[in-house]
Amino acid sequence: MTTSQSAFEPGLGHQPSAPHAPHALHAPHATASRHAGPIWATGILAALAWAAFGVLTWQWPNQAVGFSDWAYTAELGIAALAGAALLAVVALAGQRAPAAQRPLAALRAAGPWLVALPVALSAWEILTAKTAILPTPFFAPPQALIEVYADDWPRLGESALNTLKLLGLGVAYGGLAGFLVGVSIGWSRRIGYWVHPVLRVLGPLPSTALLPLTFYFFPSSYAAAVFLIALATAFPVAVLTWSGVAGVSKSYYDVARTLGASGWFLVLRVAIPAALPQVFVGLFMGLGASFSVLVTAEMMGVKSGLGWYLTWAQGWASYVNMYAALIVMALLFSGVITLLFAARDRVLSWQKGTVKW
Repeated sequence: MTTSQSAFEPGLGHQPSAPHAPHALHAPHATASRHAGPIWATGILAALAWAAFGVLTWQWPNQAVGFSDWAYTAELGIAALAGAALLAVVALAGQRAPAAQRPLAALRAAGPWLVALPVALSAWEILTAKTAILPTPFFAPPQALIEVYADDWPRLGESALNTLKLLGLGVAYGGLAGFLVGVSIGWSRRIGYWVHPVLRVLGPLPSTALLPLTFYFFPSSYAAAVFLIALATAFPVAVLTWSGVAGVSKSYYDVARTLGASGWFLVLRVAIPAALPQVFVGLFMGLGASFSVLVTAEMMGVKSGLGWYLTWAQGWASYVNMYAALIVMALLFSGVITLLFAARDRVLSWQKGTVKW
């Protein structure tokens, strides 16, 4: 009697099990439809744009000006058509592959750029290779860059590696020196009394203005370039580290002293960790300043690197090589800053995402 009464008691919400069976049979279909998703309209538009660029590049004859033809024209058109076909497949497939949801989400986020890029390349191709409105040798079509990367990659790759090496040495020395100076000024008033005026006078001075002096005093142009890059990096790191250390709340020090902390403990475990956000901002600003000094030093004295490659290409009036080196330089410097922000997000995990790049 107890079981039957509870089964029909109105407040317990008992329902027969039979009506649930049809819904259970349709559960896999519901899951599949949920993963299918709509067609990606922007992807279809991007596929059409890349297909138009591929046909334009491949089928429209080039305007020969002083030479037979641009190399890699057909290869570029075929590659664009292949990319268009791949985009069309992704756009029509929707979200039917659950394992590929993350890369597909990133691809969809870049959808407007996937449309704008072939449009810009088409305009570039028409103005250079197809109509020669932009004259050679000052301007070249996209396939000319492919020719440079395919034929001159050993020299260009070696120049990029030498640039990274020079940049790494200069930034490492400058970052360390600026960090130590900033901590010293922020912690000790006596050191700040002597160093702060020097920093205020010499810090804003452009490092490139010291090129003649450094090339005279240093034994080699390479050592002079390392010094100039270090100098450009050290100033913002020192100023912002000093600001971070000086801005630490005194209550942190009072609590640490109450627990018996020594002076070194206060510096290493209280002041420096609290100043790390400012230190990374200083490194970011120092990298921006070091890039310009790096290229200028390589152009004027260092016999290797991307700056040297730019000067070499300009001497031969090979503007295509200059553009290829500029693209490599932009990607290289952007990658360095991206690595800095990745390190910042790892070290300062509690501030991840507050400063974005």
